[in-house]
Amino acid sequence: MDTGLTWSEQLEADDDVVLNASTQPSFETIFAARLGQGTALTGVTVAGAGAAVVGASLFSGKTFSRRNALKGAAASLALATTAGALGTALTARSAQAAGAEASTLTFPPLPHSYDETSHVADGYEIQTLIRWGDPVVAGAPDFDPMNQTADAQAKQFGYNNDYVGFMPLPVGSDTSDHGLLCVNHEYTNPDLMFPGGPGAEDLTAEQIDIEMAAHGHAVVEIKREGNTWSVVKDSPYNRRITTLATEFAMAGPAAGHDRLKTKADPTGTKVIGTVNNCAGGKTPWGTILFAEENFHGYFLGDITKTAEAENYERYGVGGGRYAWGNVHDRFNVEKEPNEPNRFGWMIEYDPYDPNSVPKKRSTLGRFKHEGATTTVNKDGHVVVYAGDDQRFEYVYRFVTAGTYNPDDRAANMDLLDEGVLSVAKFNENGTLDWMPLVFGDGPLTAENGFNSQADILIDTRKAADLVGATPMDRPEDVEPNPVNGIIYAMMTNNTKRKDDQVNVVNTRAKNRHGHVVEIIPPGTAPDGDGANADHTAAQYTWDIFLLAGDPAKPEDGARYGGDVGENGWLSCPDNVAFDSKGRIWISTDGGPKSGIADGVWAADVAGPGRAITRRFYACPQGAELCGPEFTPDDSTYFAAVQHPADEKDSTFDNPSTRWPDFDDALPPRPSIQVIVKTGGGAIG
Repeated sequence: MDTGLTWSEQLEADDDVVLNASTQPSFETIFAARLGQGTALTGVTVAGAGAAVVGASLFSGKTFSRRNALKGAAASLALATTAGALGTALTARSAQAAGAEASTLTFPPLPHSYDETSHVADGYEIQTLIRWGDPVVAGAPDFDPMNQTADAQAKQFGYNNDYVGFMPLPVGSDTSDHGLLCVNHEYTNPDLMFPGGPGAEDLTAEQIDIEMAAHGHAVVEIKREGNTWSVVKDSPYNRRITTLATEFAMAGPAAGHDRLKTKADPTGTKVIGTVNNCAGGKTPWGTILFAEENFHGYFLGDITKTAEAENYERYGVGGGRYAWGNVHDRFNVEKEPNEPNRFGWMIEYDPYDPNSVPKKRSTLGRFKHEGATTTVNKDGHVVVYAGDDQRFEYVYRFVTAGTYNPDDRAANMDLLDEGVLSVAKFNENGTLDWMPLVFGDGPLTAENGFNSQADILIDTRKAADLVGATPMDRPEDVEPNPVNGIIYAMMTNNTKRKDDQVNVVNTRAKNRHGHVVEIIPPGTAPDGDGANADHTAAQYTWDIFLLAGDPAKPEDGARYGGDVGENGWLSCPDNVAFDSKGRIWISTDGGPKSGIADGVWAADVAGPGRAITRRFYACPQGAELCGPEFTPDDSTYFAAVQHPADEKDSTFDNPSTRWPDFDDALPPRPSIQVIVKTGGGAIG
């Protein structure tokens, strides 16, 4: 069936369905309450740029006032009573920031582009490290696109590389020229993978198994000689984790629960495979966390014929795009009704042990995880931050019950199996409350369908709804900055948000460009020292770092720290990384809808260069940029380029680009590129 959409757009359209029916106060009501009025304001325009100004400045005045460059604007905003006055105040703020040309970034801005290849700023070099189909484990054959097999794919680099984690060798070191590259393989594009450009419904059983083998995760040992990186062939560390065959262990309170038991696994503790592995994170003890995001799209069947209909409706399960359920019964809910409950988790494994069994950590909750990133609190508790990547979903935090032991790696290996999962509620006074999701607390009782902590973790979205969490604009990567201790949350977009659904932290209706939110633990300091941040506190403050979009278009309501120029604006922030100086590097997913290639933009997070974004790297057409990741010394940046040539009427046989090989005998191939500075040195 021709939908007029690319495969990735079809998957995104499926996920564009709003599944959260919970409500929050309208922006007008909150604004009135903030100003001490008893009723909603009348005669005040709060949509578009006006609402953006209010959300970015009034409600986060407390945190804005910490920054010297914004003191004047914050004081003006405290007296403002109309959107027009607020707009004037922020304009003054932008002019002030723009006048200070003191960004610490030294690379020249990369112009916007949209063409068949990738680009990087002048003074830097691009190398393609590994591509879909390249050999990974010993005995893997070379890539033969015309004669693919599931057995070969299970030994080769998978499709649509997403999360990238660099783990130095040896374990525990900060080596920057030798390590393990740990990479997610999120999903497959059948029309670009197979000759003839078949749709999912036309795939053979063997092609379906190839798709399943192309999902999952890969570990490859890599080394740098001079300024050139390469994969270590047949390394004993090299590994493929796949949907087709890899066994995972369920861990935590949900392990063994009746709702996870299947015919193949009557214990409810062993799961074959993983799906839709999007972003991830690293633990302080040197393990990898990787996500199961849009798991709903892999299951066929009528959910009303199962006992999990309410649960599955809240997650969008049923009627999936993939045809796997026609070949493998476990992906058909009518034949294996509990199987979807075994997906949607965060996974932990040890990349330094190629025989380690990956564990699905149920304590971190079941939802559409973009990823999970960690920090060690000053008292030793490990804190994990995560976003549920769908429109109107939530931001989460997990705090371990035990504490990290830096002198005993083995003692930390199951630290994530005990602790408290909480969900964020953003308040109109600029504070944020973490609402614990604990069985027996508040509404989380048997009267609402929860009979144990396991039920709360299986139905995490329902639990978050009941405690009153704040619906967000697709919270994707949520990552702590290791320098200043502040957490940066990427809100990719939400074109479904209506005028009466605007709230204090999601300030634009029809938010097509997305924004970046700062979540600020108590104890952080204006000088950027995050060592005293308390990541276990019940209440934080919050701020808006930037509102993406084109500043030249007033209808976008875009706001940055100053003048970003015609090439410095971005759209749809997705993933984020920080270099050793604490500067932010934002990768995007959705730029082509605004006529620009996806890529990565960098900015300072404090000082005159705060939130003044500068473009560094651009993807080839049809692609999005994932990752991003640095070596410890900032000398190498890893870029995961996903679904190149994914455009209308572009197929395996006639793609819009043959990136990165540009060989008529080869299709476009998702790949990992490494970027180094010409002549060596730190990037940025």
